[in-house]
Amino acid sequence: MATREVLRMGDVRLLRKAGEVRLFDTPELHALLKDMRETMLAMDGVGLAAPQIGVDLRVVIFEVNQNPRYPDAETVPQTVLINPVLTPLSDVMEEGWEGCLSVPGMRGLVPRYTHLRYQGRDEYGALIDRTVSGFHARVVQHECDHLDGILYPMRIRDMKNFGFSDVLFPDAEVQDE
Repeated sequence: MATREVLRMGDVRLLRKAGEVRLFDTPELHALLKDMRETMLAMDGVGLAAPQIGVDLRVVIFEVNQNPRYPDAETVPQTVLINPVLTPLSDVMEEGWEGCLSVPGMRGLVPRYTHLRYQGRDEYGALIDRTVSGFHARVVQHECDHLDGILYPMRIRDMKNFGFSDVLFPDAEVQDE
């Protein structure tokens, strides 16, 4: 397995705006995506952005399918999203608990748009254009924030709603991030 180290909050590389991918269907891009997938799966993540492993490119992956960290979450198809553009389809936002592989052991209540359209390319350069809502919309926004140097704690409205998972949710089965 080619898992990579996930950068943690405090590392300045997580605060940079990532550069656009210009070439698709290359051995380098496929190798990056393989490493990202293996890293995400090894850590029971639902998504991973290239900047989280120190790669300064606008690439995210995500998938939710019976994930132990989010046992009640709806299924989200395995997706590679490159050079994404997100467009909220309403002004309605909802707060929900989020965690992050770059902020291990912690959770925060984060406002996100409930309904949005996302566009971008897959690893072969094919257009992706989806309209989503619910947890799918939350995951996409969280991962794409990484491409602009934003970590979820930066979006928390009230810091009383941010803390260690085992303290906030002492009865939860899964505590680690």
